[in-house]
Amino acid sequence: MIKNKVFTFKSIAVVYTMAMLFFACSDDYERVGEEAKKNLYPQGVAENYKLVYTEAKEVLSSEEVSSSHKIAVLTGEISEDFENLSFPHRTFPKGIRVEFFDKDGNKSVILSDYAIIYSGTSVIDLQGNVVIEMQDGKRLETTQLYYDQHNEWIFTQEKFKFSDEKDGTLIHGMGMDFNRDFTILNAHKTGDGYKIIKDKEIDG
Repeated sequence: MIKNKVFTFKSIAVVYTMAMLFFACSDDYERVGEEAKKNLYPQGVAENYKLVYTEAKEVLSSEEVSSSHKIAVLTGEISEDFENLSFPHRTFPKGIRVEFFDKDGNKSVILSDYAIIYSGTSVIDLQGNVVIEMQDGKRLETTQLYYDQHNEWIFTQEKFKFSDEKDGTLIHGMGMDFNRDFTILNAHKTGDGYKIIKDKEIDG
């Protein structure tokens, strides 16, 4: 609701400015169709939202979880439902937590300040302070991350910081993609970064 108020305020400011500049002009044209202003409001708002993805590709929104192996659990404090639009989606204005499980049940976690789930494409867009804490101690920090649920692939085109507590590795770079189990990681560009291994700095 805060965002809606902000946008309304900006719109009023623009109208007021235009009125001051063109006070002598009048416009009796009634704008309809695509020209009409569209205020987007969610058709529903849910608190303590939860989705459970299973190995059988089931999606469960309740606390009931089948005996199938869990792939991911997605939770958010607030969820706004825009599934009625031509490009259906669901937003998480107060952030999201996604827990991933590998075949052995080991859990990795993704946290973000804001998120959008596009149901038509099964892509999750995570924004803000995005942090991945992997089950083996590795950690990735970036400002935007995408999770392609169909292909079970995660990627970012933004700057990132990747660290590994076990061997002391620290990598800065631009762009990275990896699979859901985090067994395959591809850093796109690390020329501006560096690696620290056993307290010794070397060029990346």
